[in-house]
Amino acid sequence: MASISFSLATISSSKALVSHQRTSSIASLKPHERTLSSSLLGATLRPRLLTTSRGRSSSTTVITCLASPSSSTSPLPSALLFDCDGVLVDTEKDGHRISFNDTFKERELGVTWDVDLYGELLKIGGGKERMTAYFNKTGWPEKAPKSEEERKEFIASLHKRKTELFMALIEKKLLPLRPGVAKLIDQALAEGVKVAVCSTSNEKAVSAIVSFLLGPERAEKIQIFAGDVVPRKKPDPAIYILAANTLGVDPLSCVVIEDSAIGLAAAKAAGMKCIVTKSGYTANEDFLNADAVFDFIGDPPEERFDLAFARSLLEKQYVS
Repeated sequence: MASISFSLATISSSKALVSHQRTSSIASLKPHERTLSSSLLGATLRPRLLTTSRGRSSSTTVITCLASPSSSTSPLPSALLFDCDGVLVDTEKDGHRISFNDTFKERELGVTWDVDLYGELLKIGGGKERMTAYFNKTGWPEKAPKSEEERKEFIASLHKRKTELFMALIEKKLLPLRPGVAKLIDQALAEGVKVAVCSTSNEKAVSAIVSFLLGPERAEKIQIFAGDVVPRKKPDPAIYILAANTLGVDPLSCVVIEDSAIGLAAAKAAGMKCIVTKSGYTANEDFLNADAVFDFIGDPPEERFDLAFARSLLEKQYVS
């Protein structure tokens, strides 16, 4: 069997940080230098005997991916870019959905979004876009205007009220930060890594989450890109490209924290590394293109990853 050489980045951490194990055939890798995903960090090679369809045996080598602690020499990310809903706070089911329904009830529209329906609607980025798509499909309420321009104003007014109701929930701190969010942000800020929040949600709602749940000291160091700041929302990469340009950083040196397939698509289209922390609505989505996937960030002793892991993603990993 031909000799195989490889060099893989390792993770700087006090514990194993990859939440899953993946095995892939070395035969499927291109013969030239290839960058691998973080799921290959700390990988080991082992032979396996395979039987072909004609009964012949052939040997190949598979890569078993297991994280192993080690020091990292890679540069720090220039920026950590966080999605908001589902990443900072698991807001969708008991936050945004409730606020949408309360708004519909106040306006006597006869519309209610149940848990399963809202999960489907989340595939559409942006609250105004979500309502418009729903009414276009199911029919507009009797109280809705008839012209397209008036309907845009109608949707905007609904979304404004929905945002007010949602902000009231945040101000009362009824929805907590997800585990590890504050820790990771503090690590980044302490190392001089720029931090921003990039969301399709209304800017006021995102600002409320950052201010009330992360606190004023962190909030003043975090830049927010949200709502209609870009004309095309996720999965379009526009918001992440805008963030990189505004912060003055190379997209290739940014690490994004997302929770959804559309957010992952936006981050990768912008040329950025992306870690997925699955949320209530996104646990079963396809994250094959992610650089790493975890249930959450986590605080010790339940920590899943930290800034050192985000840093390790910027190292090049090769198999030849």
